Amino acid sequence: MGQDLRDWNVEDEAFWASTGKSIATRNLWISIPALLCGFAVWLYWGIIAVQMINLGFTFEKSELFTLAAIAGLTGATLRIPSTFFIRIAGGRNTIFWTTSLLMIPAAGTGLALQNPDTPLWVFQALALLSGIGGGNFASSMSNISFFFPKKMQGYALGMNAGLGNFGVTTMQVVIPAVMTVAMFGGAGRALINTSGTLIGKIPAGTLTYIPNAGFVWLIPLIPLAFLTWFGMNNIRDEHVSPRIPNPIGAFGIMTFMLLIGFAVATFGLWLMLPAKVGGSGFNVDKLIVIPLVIATTVGLLYLIPGAVGNNLSRQYKIFENKHTWAMTIIYTMTFGSFIGYSAAFALAIKVVFGFQHLMVDGVMTHSTANAAGPSALMYAWMGPFIGALIRPVGGMIADKMGGAKVTHIISFIMVFSALGVAWILQKAYASATPQDYFLPFMALFLILFTATGIGNGSTFRTIAVVFDKEQTGPVLGWTSAVAAYGAFFIPKVFGEQMSLGTPQNALYGFAVFYAVCIVINWWFYLRPGAYVKNP
Repeated sequence: MGQDLRDWNVEDEAFWASTGKSIATRNLWISIPALLCGFAVWLYWGIIAVQMINLGFTFEKSELFTLAAIAGLTGATLRIPSTFFIRIAGGRNTIFWTTSLLMIPAAGTGLALQNPDTPLWVFQALALLSGIGGGNFASSMSNISFFFPKKMQGYALGMNAGLGNFGVTTMQVVIPAVMTVAMFGGAGRALINTSGTLIGKIPAGTLTYIPNAGFVWLIPLIPLAFLTWFGMNNIRDEHVSPRIPNPIGAFGIMTFMLLIGFAVATFGLWLMLPAKVGGSGFNVDKLIVIPLVIATTVGLLYLIPGAVGNNLSRQYKIFENKHTWAMTIIYTMTFGSFIGYSAAFALAIKVVFGFQHLMVDGVMTHSTANAAGPSALMYAWMGPFIGALIRPVGGMIADKMGGAKVTHIISFIMVFSALGVAWILQKAYASATPQDYFLPFMALFLILFTATGIGNGSTFRTIAVVFDKEQTGPVLGWTSAVAAYGAFFIPKVFGEQMSLGTPQNALYGFAVFYAVCIVINWWFYLRPGAYVKNP
């Protein structure tokens, strides 16, 4: 355990049966909880923001929406350097280091939440650091792809991603529960608004320990740091990680590459955010900033001199392959939707159904608390839970039916589900009794989450078949990096459209994008004469 591996040939059935399977399985089952914690720390701002509203923190709702957006954009940007970590630094070194770094935002968030007067910029800085957890997905998926044969890629990657994504659900269940108990000491704060947990509503006036939302993740992260170091392996073969530096050197290289991602993400956020929340006030459109951030990060990484730059030059050959770009768009439809909806779901429920929408002097208002509204913290976990749970199933179905065919079917489901949710949001956001629309809203959104999970599993299969072994890992990392911008884009769009009184327009726009993906998937992989038939 922990030693470097050589002559790793899992396509040889005898080697797989005698040696490879047990080692690969061990690495997978250590990778999964590490990735789970990464997702939890990355996306906990949606739940924390809801509770900050319930506790009367003196921030506007639009300011709280920026926390999830900041974490979302940073996590997506950090996936770009993380895509290339495995070949440069080795799998064990990478997963150990990126998992250990999660302790910084977890501890910092707990400390910041102890003081209700903590300024907004501190929470924004911590949301930025939480992006480390988002970046971990790219390196984790790239790493696991090298441990399993092609015939098992749908299963292995579906398990790693699906159970790793349970970090979203785990976080949405654990955080509300631990905030009810003085686990780490400190003074509690009384709820101003009714809150909730998985098992029911918590009335106003109840003492709540919101710092636990950060501190609780130190409990699994500390032992996981040891487990990743002593239980995982680097693969030193030419097609994986041929020239790994010593561990200190590997950690230094990864940290430098992450700092490039942090710097570019910060610049992008500065361009977009209003001046009142620390931005430039230029309000540059996200459709301009996101491509700029991606291109700048890729370009700056390419300029790194020496062995790292040479290594990246080899991995950058994925950008010469047209399938990289097709699968980036298709993967964004599935994972980008899953992660974006996961980031925005709790706050969307709170804002749409937790308030009455009343016409006052000819102006629609959205500030009157709705006593009959559902608790966001009771329901928000359901969508990410289903989307993550079904992902390995999607991968296994795709292993039998073909990835492109499964992706095609779920794409149509996503179009119609998004249109249905849009219509319901339009009705609910103009109603004094929005709770009347909550059940159909939840039903359609859960169908949408289910489709994203199945489709995410099927795209893993497609990528593993279309690309050779050396390119599969970097392509998985790259596509996941671009798709992860959904964690920024979707909460940002929801926030903007809600401020305009038209939240349904967000879903209409997403439905159009899904329709475009149907065409791309058909053209590349399903039409007569497709480049690769139903991979």
